[in-house]
Amino acid sequence: MVTVLGYDVGGANTKAAYMRTSSGVITEFQTTSEYFPFWKRNAEQLSTMLTTVKHRLAGSTKIDCVAVTLTAELSDVFRTKRDGVNFVLECVCQGFDCTHIWILDVDGNLRSIEDAKAEPLKVASANWAATGWMVAQYIQNGVVVDVGSTSTSIIPIKNGKVAVTGKTDLEKLTAGELVYTGSLRTNLAATVQSIPVRGKLSRVSSELFALSGDVHLLLKHIKEEDYTSETADGKGKTRAEAIARLARLVCADTEMLSEQETSEIAQYIYDKQVEQIADGLNQVYTNLGPQAKETIPVVVTGLGKDFLSRKAAQKIGVTRIIDLGELMPKAAALVSPAVGVALMAATKLDMKALRWTQ
Repeated sequence: MVTVLGYDVGGANTKAAYMRTSSGVITEFQTTSEYFPFWKRNAEQLSTMLTTVKHRLAGSTKIDCVAVTLTAELSDVFRTKRDGVNFVLECVCQGFDCTHIWILDVDGNLRSIEDAKAEPLKVASANWAATGWMVAQYIQNGVVVDVGSTSTSIIPIKNGKVAVTGKTDLEKLTAGELVYTGSLRTNLAATVQSIPVRGKLSRVSSELFALSGDVHLLLKHIKEEDYTSETADGKGKTRAEAIARLARLVCADTEMLSEQETSEIAQYIYDKQVEQIADGLNQVYTNLGPQAKETIPVVVTGLGKDFLSRKAAQKIGVTRIIDLGELMPKAAALVSPAVGVALMAATKLDMKALRWTQ
């Protein structure tokens, strides 16, 4: 029997997955996500949060291994990524026994804390590698589109292996494998520079007035409880409050624009967001060959899997789309990297491929 805890430590959200295995079968599985904005917290709070999450998922159960992937090192509270990686590793060690911690690198390897500290840039922003590895256990060829709260990872899989062009964030942005748009936290001024309003094209304000979560709340893609990050103005997450924030994007308010006009603004921004993801996805498919869209499926996962990933795949003409929930428990879709790194660690400890209970 093996018990494993997987963490995906992001700059805004930390996601976790707990699994217990027995005789090659995953017999227990739990996931959770915690909003933890690094720019507002400190080291003591991170260590406490990690152990609190452990108790939430596993209670007093002894954990054989903690496996970690991270993207929090990109937060601007750190001078360099090296500083960010070392900060997170120290916090993980404070909460758990360092001898039973593995850190995922961009090549899909689980490393010791010491190895990760020696080469911090090899473990920076490697969470896509966990998701890609996990999906590659179930399909031989495909392209994973994981839309989270902040960004979109596009991960090609070829012959049962992750086949990305880029390893760093910079390389992945260039290759179309990372698109910085997400379901909740994207500044809408980064998605559009102008919007049709009353038959004319209006430029937008570059102030942080509204976020992508407001668009998807207004269009009913998400519910209030799904809007887990902070709003741009620090106010609530009702439809009326989202409408007010969206109106400010064009320097207006709810007395100047009708609800219908604001809804049209939201729809326009949504279409542009789908286009951004489709553009990256198209770039990845172009590298896979001329008939790739007809033969290689897209696997959708993340909070935006249905209203962003799927729509982007449809837009570029992909003929087969697979929901990650068809391959494994549905809960895995919202925390894919955490599940992936936990599954990777459990497989390594069990020394065999694992299957889910039916």
